[in-house]
Parts: sequence; structure tokens; C-alpha cells
Amino acid sequence: MANKQQGRIVETPTEARQAEPGPSVLALLTISLGLAVLILGVVWFVFFRT
Repeated sequence: MANKQQGRIVETPTEARQAEPGPSVLALLTISLGLAVLILGVVWFVFFRT
């Protein structure tokens, strides 16, 4: 558990790395993936459709 020493919060390296990605990270990855698929689909449709 983090403790305070001389007015500063001190954590072990393991404690400092224990962040949890929130729902905003999942939304960002989902939107990015969807946009990439959409752009690749448009490129394929414009250039490679016979």
C-alpha cells in the first residue's frame, strides 16, 4: 500500500504499474479498428474492384 514520506506518496514499482485501462481505452481501440476497416474497405472498393 502506498504511504507518505516527507510529504510525498511513495509506492513500490509493482504498485505504480497496476493501472487498469478504463472503458475509454476500449472505446478508442474499437473506434480505431472500425475506422481502419472502413478506410481499407473504401480503398479496396475504389482501386481493386473489377
